[in-house]
Amino acid sequence: MWLLMAFGSAFFAGLTTIFAKCGIKNTDSDLATALRTIVVLGFSWLMVLLVGSAAGLREISLPTLVFLLLSGLATGASWLCYFKALALGNVNKVAAVDKLSTVLTILLAIALFQETAKLPFKLAAVAMLGLGILFMLERKPAGPAASGQSWLVYALLSAVFAALTTILAKIGLAEVESNLGTAIRTTVVLLLAWLIVLQKGKQSQIKNIRPRELLFIALSGVATGASWLCYYYAVQNGAVSVVVPVDKLSIVVTVAFSYIVFKEKLSRRALAGLALLVFGTLLMTLCG
Repeated sequence: MWLLMAFGSAFFAGLTTIFAKCGIKNTDSDLATALRTIVVLGFSWLMVLLVGSAAGLREISLPTLVFLLLSGLATGASWLCYFKALALGNVNKVAAVDKLSTVLTILLAIALFQETAKLPFKLAAVAMLGLGILFMLERKPAGPAASGQSWLVYALLSAVFAALTTILAKIGLAEVESNLGTAIRTTVVLLLAWLIVLQKGKQSQIKNIRPRELLFIALSGVATGASWLCYYYAVQNGAVSVVVPVDKLSIVVTVAFSYIVFKEKLSRRALAGLALLVFGTLLMTLCG
């Protein structure tokens, strides 16, 4: 079941990127992140009520709560960087750089959680994933050019924070039902996102958001909520070094829809990179 949920997370995460890109054409990325987090938060607490895990709030220990809060802060930082990168750069390039978090997370999982079974195969898969990402970055430009290289800085920061998110969540979810843990983390993300919006004085721009973009921002939030619920169930019940690369298959969904929606075509080199990402993921799955 946890492996199936990991694949579900990948599908919804791919949709998240496409919906988000459609929602930030004319909308500030920080404001869009804050608005979509409201949707994710509602989705998360609804699931807590449906599964009846709210009572578990009273049983959360202080160390567990700290790790959940830290994971939420890392998630918020990752989101803000990721959607800023999407606003500035090409969807496929941003998505590829973000997948560097996979390599970092797997290495941390091996070091921290002793997930060393079939280690040579896991390291081979990491190499394939890393090479695939580099190939994806070395593609011929397509569509509107990125605004300098600033998108790359934000995408790299997003990858680092995403890796920290998973490791911290793995520790924080050890004693907490996954839906409840996700809801707590999302509350932290919401507070962080709106704090940044208010600090930059961007809240006045809400009235200028086009209805169509607001719809896509909301859909992005729904897709994110669904992806998170699948992902953290898989993280809690499965091997992190397997769940993470499977989740990153979202890039296949992203590439497919970016071609359909934004007409972003991949070069042969980038397609080879995508194939390496897929094969590396499948190898990690077999290692689990």
